[in-house]
Amino acid sequence: MNLHQLIEKTRTCRRFDSTHAISADTLASLVDLARLSASGANRQPLKYILVTEPSQREALYPCLAWAGYLTNWEGPDPDERPSAYIIILGDKEISESFGIDHGIAAQSIMLGATEAGLGGCIIASVKKERLRLVFDIPKQYEVLLVLALGKPVEKVAIETIQNNDVKYWRDDKGVHHVPKRTLDEIILGR
Repeated sequence: MNLHQLIEKTRTCRRFDSTHAISADTLASLVDLARLSASGANRQPLKYILVTEPSQREALYPCLAWAGYLTNWEGPDPDERPSAYIIILGDKEISESFGIDHGIAAQSIMLGATEAGLGGCIIASVKKERLRLVFDIPKQYEVLLVLALGKPVEKVAIETIQNNDVKYWRDDKGVHHVPKRTLDEIILGR
């Protein structure tokens, strides 16, 4: 798979095969991709918590909000929940701000997950203080993102935006549709 195909295939997935286990070693190899990625001023202030144990996954799940545009969906059913999570933290002893480092890291991890046959969702809508309590995260670390990972069980289709509507949606067959702007629309002066 070339880079274009990998990026095109790396879609947000919110429904997974909960029986498909993901090891801590697999998560560590994905975090290694983030470690090798760009970091503002090369400060490398990000830290990670790997979550694979069922009890930890259960405790983490209520700290997350899922798919804001899908107003009638409260998140994946228990048998479609992620098999693993990566919590991305910013170490405030290294830097007071984290710029876009966590976005770069998250995308690197998601590309690696896709290449490994997995899928995921980058979640910024997190009950951060609740998560901090559940995982006993010291105040030194700012909760930035949670990555939900697993074996995808949903189909995601990219389509062209109609009437400037960017909201993703699901059809009656459960296919998740993601509208994207055209290349001509986003390149100015071409």
